[in-house]
Amino acid sequence: MSNKISVITVVFNDAANIRQTMESFFSQTWKDKEYIVIDGGSTDGTAEIIKSYAGRLAYWCSEKDGGIYDAMNKGIAHATGDWINILNSGDYYCSEQALELAVTLCKNKSVDVIYGNAIADSGMQSDHIEAGENIAILNLMPIYRHGCSLVSATTQKKYLYDITKKHKFGFALDYDVIFRMYNDGCTFEKVSVDIQTYEVCGASNNFYASLKYNYLITTQFNKSWSKLYFFVKSATIYFIKNNSLFNWFRSFIFEFILNDIIPLIPSWKMRKFILKCLGIRIGQGTFIMKKTYFMAPRQFIIGCHSDINRDCLLDARGGITIGNNVSISHRVNIVTGGHYVNSKSFKGKYLPITIDDYAWLGVGCTILQNVTIGKGAVVCAGAVVTKDVEPYSIVGGVPAKKIGERTRDLSYKCKWNVLFT
Repeated sequence: MSNKISVITVVFNDAANIRQTMESFFSQTWKDKEYIVIDGGSTDGTAEIIKSYAGRLAYWCSEKDGGIYDAMNKGIAHATGDWINILNSGDYYCSEQALELAVTLCKNKSVDVIYGNAIADSGMQSDHIEAGENIAILNLMPIYRHGCSLVSATTQKKYLYDITKKHKFGFALDYDVIFRMYNDGCTFEKVSVDIQTYEVCGASNNFYASLKYNYLITTQFNKSWSKLYFFVKSATIYFIKNNSLFNWFRSFIFEFILNDIIPLIPSWKMRKFILKCLGIRIGQGTFIMKKTYFMAPRQFIIGCHSDINRDCLLDARGGITIGNNVSISHRVNIVTGGHYVNSKSFKGKYLPITIDDYAWLGVGCTILQNVTIGKGAVVCAGAVVTKDVEPYSIVGGVPAKKIGERTRDLSYKCKWNVLFT
């Protein structure tokens, strides 16, 4: 089986964004691809922009249709690839390698759906949205962004968007397709790739409406008390979390208690118990010294037999994943948060950091967002890492550059048993 990817963009009157979306497709490093653009008869200049790319498109049209899902079906009908991806106008790929990584990192090439992570752009900040691992949750709600999936063409052409249900399911017809595929036993595989950045706006960003449509889709208008309980509970939790009193309480726990009170506890066993209660995932045999500053602890994961020394900054707002047998020296900064330097509104962005097994981060080094430190790699003291570090590489300097190679014959566990640290 080949891996030709058909990308479909649907658009209507979006001259301000369509060019960026199209250029995002053309910048993809994956060569075996085709582009289909379906315009709903725009009158604002969108069609003229699309026409300027006509020689590079497999198919395009500009005519009235029955809305976004009707346009998607039209694009699917013209797709000749092995995989189909939807790239809505205004959205764009997170990197030039997004499609290539999605295909190459998929282990099961006979899977029906490959899906990955997303970046949500609210205009004021960009947030990393991790796709869910538990496929069974699809029985209740989506676990990934629709555009962050590649569906096998055979499967997608079987499961079209049912526009006859538009008045019932509104903007959730994409989840209706996902739910039907899941319900019929289609296979799904997650890849650890950020696939698309999407704009957070519009009706589909209405949490309560989304819950309503999810309930209707999963029950098909037949009462289910267990599902009703799940959705009522979800709505209640969402309401509580968006209450100002809850935000005060959250700050009290995850700022004052976490970073000012817990570090005073001299027993690591007691600190570890409390940290795990606060949502930090800590593997067996791992040790974290006092005076470590956490941000967004629930998005922090560390494996087994790893050590974090004191005075480290762990900014997990974009997600930090640390492997096994990792040594993190004193005063290391791991920073997933940042800002777009040329943004008029100083828009924030939060992107993940991954540190693989046996890595060693030297004293005072800084790891910046959207970086992966490969297995066994060494970051020298004081270095500033802005790009991925290859496995077993030794890097140093500002910005960090490769200065050597580490032995690949590594077999040890980080251990620290000094009392009161």
